[in-house]
Amino acid sequence: MSISRIMQWVTGVAEALLGIPLIGGIYIFSNAWTPLFVMLLLHILTLILAKRDGRWIAGSVIGIITSVIAWIPIVGMVMHWI
Repeated sequence: MSISRIMQWVTGVAEALLGIPLIGGIYIFSNAWTPLFVMLLLHILTLILAKRDGRWIAGSVIGIITSVIAWIPIVGMVMHWI
């Protein structure tokens, strides 16, 4: 299994966990939005690796957009649901 595929799984699972209503929001708030910054960096790294390996990049692009927009509390939760 390639590193880009592993990173796609890692970022996908992390986004799914952060998107859990209430629990994800409490985690984000309690850590002062730091998880959003970490996820942004992970999505950028995953995008670079996936692009290099010729893999699907749409998930990483959507993750980057979501991480940037998610700084707005209500909008962030809606983006994770989408």
